[in-house]
Amino acid sequence: MTPIDWAKRPITKYTDFSGRASRPEYWWYTLAVVIAAIVVSIVENIVGLDQMVGPYGPLSLILMLGLLLPGLAVTVRRLHDTNRSGWWLLIVIVPYCIVGIVSVMAMRSGSMGTLGTAGLLSIVALIGAIVLLIFMVLPGTPGDNSYGPPAGDNTATV
Repeated sequence: MTPIDWAKRPITKYTDFSGRASRPEYWWYTLAVVIAAIVVSIVENIVGLDQMVGPYGPLSLILMLGLLLPGLAVTVRRLHDTNRSGWWLLIVIVPYCIVGIVSVMAMRSGSMGTLGTAGLLSIVALIGAIVLLIFMVLPGTPGDNSYGPPAGDNTATV
């Protein structure tokens, strides 16, 4: 498969959270998303649409929302390839959600102690993101695992 085929594969499996995703599928898709986000951001800056929706432009927001499910699905399948449950995603998602809630509460109440809690939770989320990154880099389990047969070329390096 070509890099473009690997990058398109998560889009074709838009909401498929079952099975396994190889390292090339995950990393080529991630690279394509980063490049698309940079291009959209540049276009928004040139046209003057940046920071219309909070810190984002409307095109960036549409891109992020459109790629949310395929991104989650390919990440879950990548975790499956390393014989881990997709629930490992919560190691990052839960602390960031709590940070958002705590930050809003801190802004409303003006409490500095609440901001300290948000900072601590941000560190926890960062550690979780590093753990998840390590899982994404690890090779898939050879042969069948509890999530099915190997997906594509598990031996290819990116």
